[in-house]
Formats: sequence, structure tokens, C-alpha cells
Amino acid sequence: MNSTAINSTAKPQRTLHVALDERSYPIHIESGLIGRANALTPYLAGRQVMVVTNETIAPLYLEKLCASLPGHLEVRSVVLPDGEQYKTIEQVSRIWDALLEAGFNRRCTLIALGGGVIGDMVGYAAASYQRGVAFIQVPTTLLSQVDSSVGGKTGVNHPLGKNMIGAFWQPKAVLVDIESLKTLPRRELSAGLAEVIKYGLIRDDVFLAWLEANMTALLNVEPEVVAEAIARSCQIKADIVAEDETEQGVRALLNLGHTFGHAIEAHQGYGNWLHGEAVGAGMALAATLSKRLGWINEAALARSLAIIKSAELPLAAPANMTSDDFLARMRLDKKNIGTKLRLVLLNGLGDACISDTTPVDVLRKLLDEYPRC
Repeated sequence: MNSTAINSTAKPQRTLHVALDERSYPIHIESGLIGRANALTPYLAGRQVMVVTNETIAPLYLEKLCASLPGHLEVRSVVLPDGEQYKTIEQVSRIWDALLEAGFNRRCTLIALGGGVIGDMVGYAAASYQRGVAFIQVPTTLLSQVDSSVGGKTGVNHPLGKNMIGAFWQPKAVLVDIESLKTLPRRELSAGLAEVIKYGLIRDDVFLAWLEANMTALLNVEPEVVAEAIARSCQIKADIVAEDETEQGVRALLNLGHTFGHAIEAHQGYGNWLHGEAVGAGMALAATLSKRLGWINEAALARSLAIIKSAELPLAAPANMTSDDFLARMRLDKKNIGTKLRLVLLNGLGDACISDTTPVDVLRKLLDEYPRC
């Protein structure tokens, strides 16, 4: 359980580092980074640059970002459809097609401008194009700023499971522009807060208490408070990734709520529940299961559910999902080893663990009885 002090009046740390030896990279957290002249230049591998974004973000930031790049570069762009339902190998093929048609070589750089879907697809395209080229993350949603842009997980969804096709491929840098959150819909903001809450629940009870005290300010996108939440979230994830880059151990803790959440996303159809909404309900399920197993007390469960609800996230599971539906999807989870279902649960607030000992009958009873919406 971490007790790192949080000072909401101090200017948060603006540059963090993911320490992975020769694959190390910075995370810059500032206002106005998109469009700042030469902000991206130090991380470009060569003269060829492909900016990949989506139809929502392109009108807002694409021209601004491209104009910030040095004039001698060859800059191309690809604009993909927006939405989790488009996180497919077919859309990644559009990126590969554009690279090949433009004659881009191994010293090209891909720039992911958008949320987690764009970041994951661009990272996978970069990992596989000519067996690996450079890419930079410029995340524009809170969820991608605090989670998916950091750590090098890339990939696409499969109809049977989320993120089942992919690779570990680290970016050269992550540039977080806080001003991009001003154009973020409220529902997307809440979805991002699910991942922020996750960090407090798994590793830092002091950060969790700070989030409880500052949730209204976060929902109102008060810049210094949001910057503090992003910086602390990224630092927790960077520390865990540095310890376990390819999820052989402790990195799996970052999946609190995700085994339940991914099952919800896959069953409902990608995009019908936002990732963060599914994770919010998934964390509520994980906390409730932890209480039933006797690992946390009623007060800890109540606080867990209260902070998820305060971020305007769902606590209940979908009405059309049976326990069989959940279990069938959860058995495809990447954390599983053999036939054992591995879950991230809570020993306490700020103290998560990975368990493969949950009796199936206990899990099924929880899923049978859990509230639906």
C-alpha cells in the first residue's frame, strides 16, 4: 500500500520517464503541446512521418499538429473511422497500405493522434511494419492519457475477445496535451476516470483519498487538478511497467476490473459500452467479490463503489448478460493460465493481488445475484 503524499496546490511534475533500458522514453504533460513548434521533432527517426488519427479528432488537431513539424519532412496522414468497433485488423491494414503506397522506409515515424483505439492500432502497425518502426503517442482522451498510451501494449480486437491480437511495442515518447480534454464529451471523461480510480485502488490509498476529495474538480476539468491526476496515474503505471514490461507478473494488477469489463465489451458489441464504463462496472464486481471472499471489509467495499459512482460510471452489469455469458467471455482472458481463471482482486484499498483460486461456484453466485441495468 503506497502512501505517497499528494499536494494539489503544487504544480505537478510535467515530465515522467518509463525506465526500460534502451527502450526508455519520456511522458510530457503540458498544456498546448499539440501545435507547439518542434515538440515532436526530437523523437522522429527520419524524414518520413505518417500521422494517424480519426474522423472526430482530425478536424480539431490534425492540421495544427502537422503545421508544428519542420518543413523539410515528408508528412502524410491517414484518417480512420472513430469508435471501438473499428479497432480491427482491417483498419490497421489501411495504415500499412498508406505506408507502402508512400514508399515509407524503416526510418519512418508513425504518430498516433487520438484516443486509445488509435494509439493501440498505430502502435501495432508500427510494431509490424517492416518488422518495427518508430512511433509517438499524442493521446487526446483522458483514458488514453493515463493508460493506453503508456506501456507499449498495442493491438486490435477480435469478435471473441478484446485486444487478443497485438504486440508489445514501446513508443519513442508520449506527449499529453491537457487542453485536448476541453473538447472531450462528459461521457468520455468519466470513462477515463475509471482508469484513474484503478490506480488508487490497486496501489495508492493516499491517491485514492485525493481522488475522493477532488472528483468534482476532475469532472469540471480544472487544469491543475487534472494534470495532477494524469501525472500520478502515469507515474504509477510507469513504475509497474518498468518492473514488468511484458506482463509476466505484477503488471497484471493494472487489469483490475478488466476481466469483467472486457467480457461486457465483447458481449455487448464493441463501442456500445465505452471501455471505461465496462471497467467501472468490472471494478465494482471485483470489489464485491473481494468482500464476499473476506478480503476487504464492508467499509472498503462501500468506498470503492462510492468513488466509481461519483465518477458517473455504472456499477451494475448489463441486463442481457447471464452468468454463463460472463464466464464464457472471461475464460478467454489473456491472464488465464491453463484452465485457471485469474482475477485481479483487492486485499485492501491501495493493495491489489492476482488470484487464481476463486471457486467457480462463488463467482457464479456473485454473477447470478449481481444487480443489472
